[in-house]
Amino acid sequence: MKSLEVQLRALRQSGRKALVPYFVAGATPDWVRHVEAAVQAGADAIEIGIPFSDPMMDGVVIQEAALRALKAGTTIDSLCSDLASLSATVPLVAMTYYNMFHHYGLERSAGKLRATGICGAIVPDLSLEEADDWKQACDEHDLATVFLVAPSTSTQRVAQVTQASEGFVYASARMAVTGEAADIGEAQRVVESVRAVCDTPTYVGIGISTPAQASRAAHVSDGVIVGSALVRLILDGADAAKVETFVASFRLALE
Repeated sequence: MKSLEVQLRALRQSGRKALVPYFVAGATPDWVRHVEAAVQAGADAIEIGIPFSDPMMDGVVIQEAALRALKAGTTIDSLCSDLASLSATVPLVAMTYYNMFHHYGLERSAGKLRATGICGAIVPDLSLEEADDWKQACDEHDLATVFLVAPSTSTQRVAQVTQASEGFVYASARMAVTGEAADIGEAQRVVESVRAVCDTPTYVGIGISTPAQASRAAHVSDGVIVGSALVRLILDGADAAKVETFVASFRLALE
């Protein structure tokens, strides 16, 4: 079992619902300070988006943040250099698209991320059938590969995906790209489909925009991922103090 999953299972065993804020690396010059603020506010893990020019899962807010990051010259190497100054004690999970790792080199990517303190990776466009080489590289570096389950995922496919997913299972609450939403979508049904076949920690993402939504989603899952609402706040100029206040409001809702 990968170290990420060991930590997240222990978190669940303690009775705490996981709060996982999402940041786009390099979206602002002080993005690492934002991450530290989120940890200070009670985040249990951090998802770090590595910007890519042609995302398939990201909505307009995260796309805008990624474009800003790319224009600022953000790369895997620069991200890792930035994280050298990070003072955080929670797991870090990268999220990006397979072309980034394929171009950089699978072994090199896995080793670089792990050496920087990242212990998991979400690669939404990587299918199970094409994941062997990547997972082999990750196995050599104790890097967990997190897969997604969607509302459209068949029962048979859910079993296959959850068997392969490490660290946690990403339960997509809706058939949509990332973005803010008015409800928690099909979160409960998706989580129930996962729990029917495995006991891996399962976190709800895609559309979790308010503390109230986070509370409802966490009631039926092991935790929540908060992305677009936080990224929009940062794009609008929030400093670290405002990020801390925002994340703290979600932490309070989960208590």
